[in-house]
Amino acid sequence: MARAPRLTESASAVFAVLAEAGSATRPQLASLAGLSKPTVSSAVAELESVRLAAHSGTASSGTGRSAAVYRLGPAAGAVLAVDLGPALTRVRGCALDGTLLAEATASRKDAADAVREALGSLPGGVPLRTIVVAVGDVAARDRQGSGMRPATAKAGPVFDAMAVALPPGVPVHLENNVNCAALAELHEGAARGRRTFGYLRIGVGIGLGIVVGGEVLRGSNGAAGELARLPYPWDDGREPRREALEEYMGARSLLRRAREAWQAADGPCPRTTERLFALAAEGRAAARAVVGRHAVDVGRLAAAVTAVLDPGLIVLGGSTGADPQLLPGVRAELARLSWPTEVVSSTVGDTGTVAGAARLAVARGVQNVTEAAGTED
Repeated sequence: MARAPRLTESASAVFAVLAEAGSATRPQLASLAGLSKPTVSSAVAELESVRLAAHSGTASSGTGRSAAVYRLGPAAGAVLAVDLGPALTRVRGCALDGTLLAEATASRKDAADAVREALGSLPGGVPLRTIVVAVGDVAARDRQGSGMRPATAKAGPVFDAMAVALPPGVPVHLENNVNCAALAELHEGAARGRRTFGYLRIGVGIGLGIVVGGEVLRGSNGAAGELARLPYPWDDGREPRREALEEYMGARSLLRRAREAWQAADGPCPRTTERLFALAAEGRAAARAVVGRHAVDVGRLAAAVTAVLDPGLIVLGGSTGADPQLLPGVRAELARLSWPTEVVSSTVGDTGTVAGAARLAVARGVQNVTEAAGTED
């Protein structure tokens, strides 16, 4: 990995602002960074000298004057985001201003191939600053203390298989996949303009992304929002089992309940949740009943979340949770059990996790460069 050049504090500040803005004139950089115009001019010259900023044209002002426009330079580098999803692996390579440079998708078992494809599509000579890997797990330090990896057997094997394709020497950061999707909802999805909310994912598994004050709440073990660990069942004569709630709420159990409820007169029983929801949308009574019961279950889980967090907004995501057919039932059950809370469907879709991971990667990549700032100008 190419090491970022050592920068003055003012150059570091201007670089961070330029990465956020994408492009800007020197007066705009001065306003955004809160620095004087002479200081910004010096900082821009410093960034240009090490190819971290580059002139990209001119812009006319209202007075008829033109001003030079700057963007990030070729030495700013790129980042990689990897979503190790339950079925697919999605990879994005981005410049530090968020510009998409490369994309690849493969099956979960071929995660390493997707990583290699994306890496091969990045512009030649561009330094890779950092990698963020989104996993359906929490992260923990490995037994040798040499780095982070998934904490359980859920995502560990596929992470290890994918890791062989990562270039050595580049910092790798693990993040929970639901947390990444919550960030995508915050910045470009259903929670835009909201600083506090819960992102409730229901699909193959379950999880909660908690955003408070615009920041993801991770907890002391990095396990905040691990709803699979809620005690379930919790009743006389029944002992809670680890991850039993996830087993009950997940897609496999949803299809099992459909099979149990299905009658010969209802036609072929759906084998996928997508088909189940499609039949419900067509008005098939059996499918509507199963989906309606699922909505009640999700509403009860949302009520548990609301009782603890009182987030004001819950965004429903995941392969089953994002379907708008759940909204009436979820809202009704939540209203019955808890206080008023807005509930909406996710708008970022299947790419939300990799989009959120890319945002994290960009932020860490910018930090990688700006941490090279000196102590004084």
